[in-house]
Amino acid sequence: MLDKVRLSNLAVLFLDLGLIIFLIFDFGFKDYQDLRQYKLIVLPTLILALLIFNLYKYRYFKKENISSISPKINLYYLSILVIVEVITIVSEFEHSLFETFFNFRYIIEYGLLLYFFIRISFLVRRVYALYFNPAILFIGSFALIALGGTFLLMLPASTTNGISFIDALFTATSATSVTGLIVVDTAKDFTYFGQTIIMFLFQLGGLGMLTFTSFFAYFFKTGSSFKESLYMKDIMGSNDELGSIMKKVMQVVVFSLLIELFGAILIYSSLPLQDKIAKQGFFSIFHAISAYCNAGFSLESNGLYDKNFRFNYYFQWIIMGLIVFGGLGYHIAYNVVQYLKRYVINLFRTKNKIFLSRVILLNTKIVLYTTLFLIVSGTAFFLVSEQQTNLLEHTTWFGKLTTSLFSSVTARTAGFNTVDYANFSIPGILFMILLMWIGASPASTGGGIKTTTFAIALLNVIFVAKDQPYIEIGTRRIAPQSVRRAFAIIAISLLCIGSGILLLLIFNPEFNLIQISFEVFSAFSTVGVSMGITSYLSASSKIVIIILMFLGRIGLLNLLIGLLKSVNQDDYSYPEENILIN
Repeated sequence: MLDKVRLSNLAVLFLDLGLIIFLIFDFGFKDYQDLRQYKLIVLPTLILALLIFNLYKYRYFKKENISSISPKINLYYLSILVIVEVITIVSEFEHSLFETFFNFRYIIEYGLLLYFFIRISFLVRRVYALYFNPAILFIGSFALIALGGTFLLMLPASTTNGISFIDALFTATSATSVTGLIVVDTAKDFTYFGQTIIMFLFQLGGLGMLTFTSFFAYFFKTGSSFKESLYMKDIMGSNDELGSIMKKVMQVVVFSLLIELFGAILIYSSLPLQDKIAKQGFFSIFHAISAYCNAGFSLESNGLYDKNFRFNYYFQWIIMGLIVFGGLGYHIAYNVVQYLKRYVINLFRTKNKIFLSRVILLNTKIVLYTTLFLIVSGTAFFLVSEQQTNLLEHTTWFGKLTTSLFSSVTARTAGFNTVDYANFSIPGILFMILLMWIGASPASTGGGIKTTTFAIALLNVIFVAKDQPYIEIGTRRIAPQSVRRAFAIIAISLLCIGSGILLLLIFNPEFNLIQISFEVFSAFSTVGVSMGITSYLSASSKIVIIILMFLGRIGLLNLLIGLLKSVNQDDYSYPEENILIN
């Protein structure tokens, strides 16, 4: 019986490989007209083979009482795909069956692309059972996404005039790490296919490949292993019980997709006339996902500094809302919703009111207060420092406020621009570097050292000055482990950023220290704003930026923990000894 299962799995594996080869050829190469007759033979044959083998596995597993829902899901999905394709061909039939099928084959081809992604997600789940190190798996998933994206962006159909390996790797890493730095023009140098690849890369990079994998597992009711639940609990930093962690993953993905959909609808309603923006539907979806994932990619060559958006304040407020939601993360939003839900219930109750004082967690309070402080202080600072630079062209007070607010919000890992950063005053640039370094909140789509790290570091300075051994807020004490982790993150970030600045000054001496520092902080904090030097960097500097973007997204501390963490804990401790600090 096991031999038959292995043979059937091997057959399906070969079919999956044949499928991805066909899809890569079909989507990735432009010159297919001469081979269209072969395509019309290969595609139906491939679908028929997939249906037959999945039907065989489904019936065999059912007969032998083997617990596996994957063949059933595959069979149902492929059958629905074929039915939709047949209905489309019948309803749109022209002069020839082959011509009609060829003209409307994209329905089934895009469906097969989704099918392959689902197959990949189930394959990734099997890795959970083979290797138990959440940090390494988390890092490896981002590396695989970036490398896969590099290969796809190098396909002829992805670009208008081709792209080098280093530029493709730079773009894929920037998208996967939700940074937004670009060395080629996303609007002009990439085709619709290439732009779609970039969009999927920063969607996967923003939420994480392992999150999507677990989402499919829960969505299709295939269950989750004990190890998989441990992975997601560690990656998401959740305090929930192990049995409910997959439900939380489902909620994270659904919440994110709904916010992105709502944002896309609002963006579509804010766009100018049809003739000014091509493919408005795709434009809206692309920018909604880019904003929520804090990616900063735009389909305009000048970004949001384009004349169609520079003074479109309604559009900018929508983008800011998406950035803030993505930068806060699901955990904060969920905790606030819990509080509001119970608060509203209490309004309609006269007895047995819900106790509210412990609903909002300390982590949520720190994140919200720090985020509000950074946004307000950044807005106020830019209102003062940029009056004679980027705010001059905005004649109304609302325009100046919106532009300053947008710069404050986007500086903390979003990467969009409604101004020319090369025109910023020196104080404005330095303050923006500070905002970039701090970044967004933990377990969000943003980067930086995180708001909680910054807040804990400041609080630690205050409590050390008070000669108090612990940081206490209200009736809660912050764990010493959190304080140690915060200062480790700060030290590592400064070490990486300092090394990056030094290397770029060596590889590109034509740029000054401010330009290089701005670029490096932007890369490591996965912000994506630039003073206009990214595309002029040397190949060596691009490699440095690629490494910084990748380390900034995964967190070098996560990598070190994955490599150095010891499973066995020592039961002894050495005597303490004080070290002279100052």
